[in-house]
Amino acid sequence: MRICVLLAYAAFLGAFLARGQGPKPATAQQSEVNKQTAASQSANPSDLAELTNMFDAKIHGEWEAIKNKDQKAYGEFLTDDFIGVEADREGERYKWKAQMELQDSAVTDYQLSFLKVTPLCSEAAFVRYEVFIKFPPKATVRFEKILVGEVWVKRDGQWKVMHYQETKVR
Repeated sequence: MRICVLLAYAAFLGAFLARGQGPKPATAQQSEVNKQTAASQSANPSDLAELTNMFDAKIHGEWEAIKNKDQKAYGEFLTDDFIGVEADREGERYKWKAQMELQDSAVTDYQLSFLKVTPLCSEAAFVRYEVFIKFPPKATVRFEKILVGEVWVKRDGQWKVMHYQETKVR
């Protein structure tokens, strides 16, 4: 008899606790984030194709500036608060340092592939791609393949890189 009472009590307690575990109402900020996420994930495929083409052109421009050691052109692609993290273990680079290092760049050519754009909202996107870099014939390392992740933001109507992160691939 005691076992039946304990089982009934456990069932009642379980049902009571489960009823109190319902979804909590979302705050206004959470609702806005959910709307923006849903909007970016359900983007029109033609809009995503246009965005991808636009970023493809910008990233090619970015790498052309690196290849040509053009500090001014490279700086045009970066936000003022840009932070880049390269795979050379030398830490983060701010815009001014990234531009200065172009003088010592040994990139002679590059090839981009596997570009993927993920819109985060109307003013930001995450872009990832692979770049195969060629260096001069006398360089210690002739080729390098890296995976790149960039956060692009729209500032004053212009898309610019805010964060750059690279990872070497074998």
